[in-house]
Amino acid sequence: MSNNTSVEKSFAFAIRIVNLYKYLKENHNEHVLSKQLLRSGTSIGANVAEAQRGQSKADFVAKMSIALKEANETQYWIKLLYKTEYLNKSQYESINTDINELISILTAICKTINFNK
Repeated sequence: MSNNTSVEKSFAFAIRIVNLYKYLKENHNEHVLSKQLLRSGTSIGANVAEAQRGQSKADFVAKMSIALKEANETQYWIKLLYKTEYLNKSQYESINTDINELISILTAICKTINFNK
């Protein structure tokens, strides 16, 4: 799994999150949960991007670990939005598939980094 994959997928996911945020605000007048989702969902890609320019291996590890934590938090908000009926089943399954893939990628990167310490 290359870092380019994590960069590309986390950026594409951030775009989905921004669009979902706009949808929730415009169609459901939802401002609190969607703001949390926006913050954590876009933070994944920001941390992955920062990790690419890390000043050291420790900096890279720290940023990728934060990205993974943000991905886990994002998954929580997605599930909460589904369980509170802001997302229907197909919307939930689609975006949940994406966040699961990102979590898998980031977990593999973090495990590889920790294994090679």
